[in-house]
Amino acid sequence: MNFRFPENFWWGSAASGPQTEGAALIDGRKQSIWDFWYSIEPECFHHLVGPEHTSDFYHRFKEDIQLMKETGHNTFRTSIQWSRLIPDGTGEVNEKAVAFYNQVFDELLANDIEPFVNLYHFDMPMCMQEIGGWESREVIDAYVNYANTCFSLFGNRVKYWFTFNEPIVPVEASYLYNWHYPKITDFKRGAQVAHNTIVAHSKAVEAFKKMNVDGKIGIILNLTPTYPRSESPGDTAAAHISDLFFNRSFLDPVTKGEYPSDLIDILIEQDVVPTVMAGDLEVIRDNPIDILGVNYYQPRRVKEKEVPELEGTPFMPEHLFDPYIMPGRKINPHRGWEICEEVIYDIMVDLRDHYGNIPFFISENGMGVEGEEKFRNEEGFIEDDYRIEFVKEHLKWVHKGIEEGANCLGYHIWTFMDNWSWTNAYKNRYGLVEVDLKNGFKRTIKKSGRWFQLLAEKNGF
Repeated sequence: MNFRFPENFWWGSAASGPQTEGAALIDGRKQSIWDFWYSIEPECFHHLVGPEHTSDFYHRFKEDIQLMKETGHNTFRTSIQWSRLIPDGTGEVNEKAVAFYNQVFDELLANDIEPFVNLYHFDMPMCMQEIGGWESREVIDAYVNYANTCFSLFGNRVKYWFTFNEPIVPVEASYLYNWHYPKITDFKRGAQVAHNTIVAHSKAVEAFKKMNVDGKIGIILNLTPTYPRSESPGDTAAAHISDLFFNRSFLDPVTKGEYPSDLIDILIEQDVVPTVMAGDLEVIRDNPIDILGVNYYQPRRVKEKEVPELEGTPFMPEHLFDPYIMPGRKINPHRGWEICEEVIYDIMVDLRDHYGNIPFFISENGMGVEGEEKFRNEEGFIEDDYRIEFVKEHLKWVHKGIEEGANCLGYHIWTFMDNWSWTNAYKNRYGLVEVDLKNGFKRTIKKSGRWFQLLAEKNGF
């Protein structure tokens, strides 16, 4: 083997409750924002496929966990659905949900698969959104209660906890760019959502540590390093500003306990500073994470702003830089995303050199392909050599980062099986395992799943 990984390296995959469980409104689960949005605007979802049509993990988890074992998993990350565990946001716990999650964690452990549990994966209970969502301090308190409930119920078996997955995505998608419900375009409100999310995260970390739970707690961030078009002062300044908004806005407070001062300066200058309550900055400062999950898919490229925004236009980060499309870039033609494997190494070096070499793992990395059935071979499984190549090329750079001292503990592909992906539904498939929606959710391991098994067994390639 050319690339051998450290002993006890985590090989596995990532998924989420709302994208895999199904059983949308049964056994006590109530509406999330996704259920509600689909009920009023189904046309916003690819082929009108809504959140009730996920991969039915709720009923098939034993079969799926056996497939995880068969594909080499020693770890697996999923999420608990707040709307299933505490259907009214606060108050009574749903015992059917407790039984379900207990069975899932027990089954994983019985198969030597360590459960990694995330508490929030974009799935705000609708009853919480109705009182303001992450703009509301009441929702912060409800979330901390929910987190405490999870730690108490499952902390005797779950040793790796994560407060949020990609917390900047609800800010961007729901409060800046009109992609997701509630479709608000107001930067100051988005900044309030971001700040309140970080406060909620920090209070959950504080609660976890007060309970003396045997385990680690962290957060999962999608890091998209920003590269300038050139080394000119204007382009490099644009890249720094983009990095402040889309990476360091969350990375710095959860690791260093403070917001970047130059980001604060921009918010003051633009008059979009969120309301900060007494005690907020202290709870952020005093509760750094134990471990970081890093989701990496593509870089961001920018250049100096060429045409200033019209005076009086409501502020957005892109008022300070322009996107840049690098000539000759390699892309995934199905997703339209740039493929640039060496960026994962740059992330690792940055964490090593500027963030105290914090323990981290690659918590998501993967390749979505539309119309993947056209790659089915005569034996009936999908020959996704492109996915194998994608993972190999990223892992070469992960290996290099580890060799150079970055504190990387594992690699999780997105995702274990094809799943429902928000407004894209099943448009792009990411799984090691195919889910055939036309044939009763039948599971079939793809070529990449067989390869991943060998990767994990050999601890390298």
